[in-house]
Amino acid sequence: MRTQRHTNSLFVAGLLIFAGSGFADSVATPRKDADKPAVVTSGKKILWEDPFAAGARNLIYGSGGQAHQPASTVFDFSEEQMSGSTPKFKVIDSAGTSWKVKLGVEAKPETVATRFVWAAGYATDEDYFLPDIEIRNLPAHLHRGERYRLPGGKFKDARLERDISSEKTAGIWRWKDSSFVGTREWNGLRVLMGLINNWDVKDVNNSVYTRKSDGDAGPDARYIYVISDLGATFGPNRLDLGHKRNKGDLKHYARTHFVQKTRPDTVSFSAPAPPSLAIMILNPFTYIGRRRLTWIGHDIPRQDARWMGTILGRLTPEQIRDAFRAGGYSREDVEAFAAIVEKRIAALNEL
Repeated sequence: MRTQRHTNSLFVAGLLIFAGSGFADSVATPRKDADKPAVVTSGKKILWEDPFAAGARNLIYGSGGQAHQPASTVFDFSEEQMSGSTPKFKVIDSAGTSWKVKLGVEAKPETVATRFVWAAGYATDEDYFLPDIEIRNLPAHLHRGERYRLPGGKFKDARLERDISSEKTAGIWRWKDSSFVGTREWNGLRVLMGLINNWDVKDVNNSVYTRKSDGDAGPDARYIYVISDLGATFGPNRLDLGHKRNKGDLKHYARTHFVQKTRPDTVSFSAPAPPSLAIMILNPFTYIGRRRLTWIGHDIPRQDARWMGTILGRLTPEQIRDAFRAGGYSREDVEAFAAIVEKRIAALNEL
């Protein structure tokens, strides 16, 4: 009995040491002005638009299209960004376009996720995945991305988000107090988060964008409601100790359930699921906060879930595979991921 208590004490102590090593910081995002709730008093608020109005969507290039992809694979360093849980910095391509580079495990799944979200009718950032890039004029040391640097300023597996000069972030939008609560489009987005296993659905990951061409304010302004961070997708359906390596992981995605419970009028999905119990030991506040987010996947009207299934059901097998090709996955992983997505779409249409 004493040995068991000693072992348990060592385990807990080890977890607490691990927590003190920076775990809590790795899942937190510093508050900035752009992370405050957007105040929209006039103009048009847009969450969803008909994805079929302009014909078939190219999921290789996503919302930016082929024309907006990076002009080359060689960039000039601009500045490092310290927000979020993954290394990021800004660069400029040969055409003078500014890009936000994200490195690490989120680069592939985020690129793929933007394809499916956009294909379903929701706005996304213009993301592209490049397996190899070169960055000139780098500082002597990067605060967070140094471990990814290869000789000659080269990096592998980078997600590049186009920095649109005419776009301004008005703030964030909250799942519970947006103008869309209860609508079919809002519920459809909740379904989509379950389909791609997005467990990181904090409000701070939602942005409201305005474009200068639409007017910054007034009745003619357009406010685009976007999920601006989709990196914690296509892996497990919850925050756990492996969160730094298991996003976009086929084995984790394959072993999770999609539909958790069905009732006569509603359906609940398994993502986002409560964090692992180890998180409760490491950081009780994070555990409680994440557990409170599970409602986003619960008690969604079945008719709204079927509506999303109908939209996604119009994607061809080639389009579904193109989304994963866009994220740089191997041929074998493209097929395996696509098969899971097709099965989940079929489940929605069977509700």
